[in-house]
Amino acid sequence: MQIDNYVVHIVDDEEPVRKSLAFLLTMTGFTVRVHDSASSFLASAKTVGKACLITDLRMPDMSGVELLEKLKETGTSIPAVVITGHGDVPMAVAAMKAGAVDFIEKPFEDETLVEAIKRAASQLEESPAAMVDTATLGVRLDSLSERERQVLSAVVAGLPNKTIGFDLGISPRTVEVHRANIMSKMQARNLPELVRMSIAMGLSS
Repeated sequence: MQIDNYVVHIVDDEEPVRKSLAFLLTMTGFTVRVHDSASSFLASAKTVGKACLITDLRMPDMSGVELLEKLKETGTSIPAVVITGHGDVPMAVAAMKAGAVDFIEKPFEDETLVEAIKRAASQLEESPAAMVDTATLGVRLDSLSERERQVLSAVVAGLPNKTIGFDLGISPRTVEVHRANIMSKMQARNLPELVRMSIAMGLSS
């Protein structure tokens, strides 16, 4: 979908963040609206038309997860990308279960955000590209060793390599090797995609 066919709504309680994101996306060619709280966005959510949402996970009035859940409760479907701080992967997983399309971790490259928005916007198409079916994911999952499955569960839970290694009695370096093998076998390009696959397969608790 052309980037001028929809509006990107930025929800963040920190003004410098709102301004920098709005500047980046406007210069890239997006039409942008900013909101200083989840509540202010919710007040107008039903009238936004074709839109994508960029929201921080941690905000004082309402978390990004709560915002997505309230949108779902009101039947408002807006593809969303959540921005999370380092180590907030478990919360990001919760956001994806609540309906987020993607999450990106701070700090991130400008292009990472732009690509995430474009992926989210693809859901606005009449016939969006279907995600890999669960049968195909099942075949990929079956190719994982028992140890790789253990590491996958821990990674999707948001645990760092050092903790995973300690829990499984292996070195962090060995965890890195297993992670690389998992990404390759599951054909996941990044962590959010691996999380999406895990949610589809019912692997994330």
